[in-house]
Amino acid sequence: MSNQTQHKAPADITPLRLGIEACRSIMETFSPEELPPAGRWHYHQGVFLTGMFQLWKRCGEARYLEYIKGYVDHLVDTNGNVLLDRGELDSVQAGLLLLELDAIKPERKYKAAADKLLRLQSALNRTTEGGYWHKDRYPYQMWLDGLYMGGVFTMKYGQQYGQPHLYDEVLYQEQLMRKNTRNEASGLYYHAWDESRHMPWADPATGQSPEYWGRSVGWYALSLVEFLDMLPEDHAGRATLIPVLRDLCKALVGCQDPASGLWYQVLDKGGEPDNWLETSCSSLFVYTLAKGVRLGHLDSSCLEHARRGYQGLVDAVYYNERGQLIMPDICIGTGVGDYRHYVQRDRCENDLHGVGALVMACVELDQSESLHG
Repeated sequence: MSNQTQHKAPADITPLRLGIEACRSIMETFSPEELPPAGRWHYHQGVFLTGMFQLWKRCGEARYLEYIKGYVDHLVDTNGNVLLDRGELDSVQAGLLLLELDAIKPERKYKAAADKLLRLQSALNRTTEGGYWHKDRYPYQMWLDGLYMGGVFTMKYGQQYGQPHLYDEVLYQEQLMRKNTRNEASGLYYHAWDESRHMPWADPATGQSPEYWGRSVGWYALSLVEFLDMLPEDHAGRATLIPVLRDLCKALVGCQDPASGLWYQVLDKGGEPDNWLETSCSSLFVYTLAKGVRLGHLDSSCLEHARRGYQGLVDAVYYNERGQLIMPDICIGTGVGDYRHYVQRDRCENDLHGVGALVMACVELDQSESLHG
């Protein structure tokens, strides 16, 4: 596309307006039934529509709720059956849509489908300590992504339907993830851990993968603030998670690119010439920092880092010749590997888990700004 058909977003565009523009772009491109990968219950659509749910709650426009319902009703039948990949945590994430719809427009099928997802997750294969394998085809591997893909749904289910024992199950998964992927010196988290040490990327001593991939750390960070938002005030797990969140955000602030306000594909190697600024992880970090401040768990100085990240996203996006907002430099879906594996991954535009993360960041920053000015 030539530069003559592009124009930048206004530098002073508000977060809520940017979120609205991002949703409009996708809604004009795809019907709910066509959201890619079309015809599948999938976390790509789930992440985007989770962001749209947050936007709907903030601005109340009925078209957003109708769009979300259109996707879910296309794939969930009257008995709550849904076709999905049964051997992976990724299939659980879109269950958040079922819980939201059941709370707003209750239909028997939404709770029935959510029940199936919860049972599906409980039947997944596990490590020796009881950690969920990320997918059946990745035996004995825990990936950071999985804490968001399965954990947030499970905790919300427990909150919504009065099953507090699920809080402890999720917190145990977080504990295992942290124990096996955190680097004590950097405060950052490796993308994955292989208990069997069979994968080429696995350190023979620790089983850890070698790099801090931005989006995976973003999913973990987002999970922490979501858990803290849902846990009861008197739950003992809060005392553990709050310092974990603070330590991680301190490390993330240290990785933020001072020139652009964004974060790199491989977080701690911004000085490498082939590393690149990645927009989906940047969105997830803006969300985490802003929400952590709003919930009172992070120092207010973190909000300034969220604002800088948001401005970097504004500088990165543009409008195409049809007046639709385009989010560039989103890493495609990615497995685990070495440094070259990550920096050589293809970049795409308007991928749904990137746009979904952007919408979430915009809505959360809008809420935080309204409280802190």
